[in-house]
Amino acid sequence: MQLLDGRKTAEDIKNEIAAQVQKMKNNGEKVPHLAAVIVGNDGASLTYVGSKVKSCQQIGFESTLVGLPEDTSEADLLDKIKELNEDDDIDGFIVQLPLPKHIDEQKILMAIDSDKDVDGFHPTNFGKMALDMETFIPATPFGIMQLLERYKIERKENIP
Repeated sequence: MQLLDGRKTAEDIKNEIAAQVQKMKNNGEKVPHLAAVIVGNDGASLTYVGSKVKSCQQIGFESTLVGLPEDTSEADLLDKIKELNEDDDIDGFIVQLPLPKHIDEQKILMAIDSDKDVDGFHPTNFGKMALDMETFIPATPFGIMQLLERYKIERKENIP
């Protein structure tokens, strides 16, 4: 049995991306800008989003953390999503789940522009992925695929 070192693989990938971002900076190109929206003070969510901000710093991406209070209305959150959708400086963003009970998660996920949907939850992106069309692959499945490729583990296609 082969042990797969996810932490080492993640660090390798971050170093590779950091080198690409540095080249972009050296060429005067715009570097990617990721935003994260978090509603409330859920400890696990804060830790997760904090690690994403730290990773952005490590690789040279721009990042914006949008923290909203627990009692933010659904309408106010939708307004913030519209603002991020229309902001040309923001290349992609996530809305951290779970959301407070008074907010309809499906409505929120549907409001995110599919071109900026970093989680890949929008039906357009999910459908493209299911049809094997080019689209953004969500982080967890993409990470698994990277582990399999980098450790040269054969995978079977179309397992019934």
